[in-house]
Amino acid sequence: MKNLNKYILMAFAAATLSLGSCSDYLDKSEESDISAVDPYKNFTNFQGFVEELYDNIPNFAKGYWSNSFNWGDDEVISADVNYHMVYKVDNGDFWGWQSEHDGWGTGWLDRAAFSAERNGTAADAIRFNKGLWPCAWWGIRKCNLGLQNLDLLTDATADQKKAIEGQLLFFRGWYHFMLMQYFGGLPYLDETLDPSGDLSRPRLSYHECAEKAAEDFRRAADLLPLDWDKAGISVITNGNNQLRINKVMALAYLGKNLLWAGSPLMNKVSTGVASYNEDFCKRAADALGEALSYVEGGQSIYSLVTYDNIADVFYSYGQNGLTPGSTEAIFRAPEWSPWQNTRYGLALQYVPVPYHPDGGGLNLSPCANYVDFYGMANGLPITDPDSGYDPTHPWKDRDPRFYNDIVFDGCLITDNYQCDLPNIELFTDGASRDVNHGSRTGYALKKFLHPTCNRYDDGWGWSPQFTIGISYMRLADVYLMYAEAAAEGYGTPAGRSAKFTRSALDALNVIRNRAGAAEVNAKYSGNLDGFMSELRRERAVELSFEGHRMTDLRRWLLLTAPEYAEKTSLEFTRSGEFDASHPENNAVSGLHESVIVKRNYDEKHYWFPLKKSDCELSADFPQNPGW
Repeated sequence: MKNLNKYILMAFAAATLSLGSCSDYLDKSEESDISAVDPYKNFTNFQGFVEELYDNIPNFAKGYWSNSFNWGDDEVISADVNYHMVYKVDNGDFWGWQSEHDGWGTGWLDRAAFSAERNGTAADAIRFNKGLWPCAWWGIRKCNLGLQNLDLLTDATADQKKAIEGQLLFFRGWYHFMLMQYFGGLPYLDETLDPSGDLSRPRLSYHECAEKAAEDFRRAADLLPLDWDKAGISVITNGNNQLRINKVMALAYLGKNLLWAGSPLMNKVSTGVASYNEDFCKRAADALGEALSYVEGGQSIYSLVTYDNIADVFYSYGQNGLTPGSTEAIFRAPEWSPWQNTRYGLALQYVPVPYHPDGGGLNLSPCANYVDFYGMANGLPITDPDSGYDPTHPWKDRDPRFYNDIVFDGCLITDNYQCDLPNIELFTDGASRDVNHGSRTGYALKKFLHPTCNRYDDGWGWSPQFTIGISYMRLADVYLMYAEAAAEGYGTPAGRSAKFTRSALDALNVIRNRAGAAEVNAKYSGNLDGFMSELRRERAVELSFEGHRMTDLRRWLLLTAPEYAEKTSLEFTRSGEFDASHPENNAVSGLHESVIVKRNYDEKHYWFPLKKSDCELSADFPQNPGW
């Protein structure tokens, strides 16, 4: 995993081909010319060409010194910070994704304007400069260039040639899909454009784009191995192939692409019908079910980790910078240094004063309305009258994931009992409720933090190394996407693809069982509407703060719904005798939520605006409606 780029030096030769038009002006010796054939003639050279596509994946969780990737109703930023993308999104300023409208670089969609001059090392330059928009178009062209020259690969086995083609097809589909989910239908570039020819290509509908991406993902899945180590494609990289594209990755993204196409927003803009498209959902269930059948059959490299090891999916501690993810992370960006903006960036965003190392800095707090999605240990939502939720004891008998993910009032958040405040104060006007540097909401986040990551224990320095890693996709997400696709495709929680043995309900319960939460209650499992309400809540809880929420709300056509427009804080006072050892048992009084942010969205906010400069190039590339 630390040696993903075994072939990267060979990739330089391939990249040099793009400099052909400049060659006449270079003062170079004759022997430095690179043949148009050499980068593609054998597997080692061609795989070096492909390796640059892995290098080109932006790490959405780690970019600027501090970063922003949760743009739904899930978290809120410090009151005095007005430059982060989450602040811009809260204010309806979706132009903020573009580097020309963002002078800081705190989003992750467009970072090309932030040059290496601002940073001291190559690793810094990589994380500061990689944005989705520029990387995607560059990557798509590179994929097409590779596919165009595939016939030049003569010195390779049949399996090696399949692996090259499969990776190129996957990345072409992935880059298009990643752009589509934010910007809608775009030109689908499946050819190498001639710079001297007509470069204009019309925007396609979302469904048209999704069909082309589906074709690329399906062909990739048919070509790629389940396990590179066992396939014998590249013996010299055995043991270091976990990040390489494989069959399960391709099937999972095929399913995700089809489910997104079948979701209400994407179906509405393509057909005018604001509901799920059953055909797309059935096809999504087939692809996701096929992927899960390989997983449960023990044929892939993936499996759900046990919940007592769930931290391994999100961070490593004292393991010499080990990339997190364990057996559950399916697709992720490479880490370019062991701590890659963990120690001085992402981790600090979740630590409220007075536990922050310098007693200040911005903070991202879980919104109280979002934490409400964490239900009870009996599997019921806290809004259900039979759940047993008691507003005088709001932390008691909750879903185990609540205790894993969320810091609530009274939690012991240091191992150093001699510190000033070992048990956090998150009640109204408590010591950690500073709206500028502490929690704005009455909650803090610990899902991505080792317990010693605070100023008193100092457990996040160079030694022991602490490394956060958040995946684009992990296995739990695949189970939940399958549950959604199968339920909506077949119109019932009992819906099941012929490619997989589990029903939609079964798949959702796999994730609940892993966490130790009760299965979906019978009152919600007997009809589609009840099941989908629990499915949406399950995605909110299981995938919390991992960058999924904004797109989920958009594709479900819920972004403009009043109940998702507000961000709230939890206000209360401590009541009765305080139990420092078991804060979940503590009583409170006066519990209520107060609105701290209200987002005023309309229909235009379901899609991000395209760059004006791009829209001015061709009448075939119109701006998104309302922008």
